[in-house]
Amino acid sequence: MTTNADQGRIRVMIVDDHPLLRNSLRQALDTPELELVAEAASAEEALEVALGVRPNVLLVDVELPGVDGLSLVRELAPRLPDTRIVMLTASREDRHLFDAMRFGAVGYLTKDLSAQGLARAVRAAWEGELAMSRKNAAHLVRRLFETSRRVVDPTVAESALGVLTPREGEVLRLLAEGLTDHEIAQALTLSPRTVEMHVSNILHKLDVRNRSEAARCYRASGVGSAPRSPG
Repeated sequence: MTTNADQGRIRVMIVDDHPLLRNSLRQALDTPELELVAEAASAEEALEVALGVRPNVLLVDVELPGVDGLSLVRELAPRLPDTRIVMLTASREDRHLFDAMRFGAVGYLTKDLSAQGLARAVRAAWEGELAMSRKNAAHLVRRLFETSRRVVDPTVAESALGVLTPREGEVLRLLAEGLTDHEIAQALTLSPRTVEMHVSNILHKLDVRNRSEAARCYRASGVGSAPRSPG
C-alpha cells in the first residue's frame, strides 16, 4: 500500500556501467526523501527503462560504453520533459558541461561527491536549481554569454552548407527542426548509428562544436530546404 510519504518521495534512476559505483549511489540515495526506482548499465537499456518508470531525477554517467551519456540525454530529454537529468563524471574537467546543458541536463556532478552532497544535489535538481559546483555554474554562464554574442554571417553559412552531401543536408535540415537522432533515423529510413555518423561529419565540415551551432548555421543561411538525396 502506497502512503502519502511514499508519494512525496523523489523518484530517482541511475544509469552507470560500473556495479560498484551503482552500489555506492544506491547507498547515497537511501534517505527518507529519495526513492531509487530503477537502474541501467547502458544507454540502450536506459532508453527502454526510463521511458517506462519516468523518474523525477535521472543520474547519468557521461562515459557510458557504446552510446555515451550525452547522446542518451539528447534522446531522452525531449521525451521526458518532467524528468531532471543530472550528469555524473569521474573527471573534474568540464569539457562536456556545455553540451550536457544544451541537450537538456540540469546538473553536472563529479563522482567523488559525498553521499550527503549527492542527496542535496538530487533534491536541488528536482526543485529547479542547477546541480553543479559554483565553478561550473560560472563557466556555463560565460559560455552561454560568448555563444549569444556569436553572429553567423549568412553568406558564410550558405557557403559552408555547400560542402555537405545531399544526405548530410537532409540530416542537418531535420536536426535544425529539433528532431532527435532517433527521429531523424525514422524519417530518413536510416539506422541511428548512420545518423550519428552523418551528424559527426556535419559538425566537422561546418567547423562547429555541437548540434546547436550547426542548426544556427543552417538557419542563418536562409536555405529553405536542404538538397534531396536521389536515393
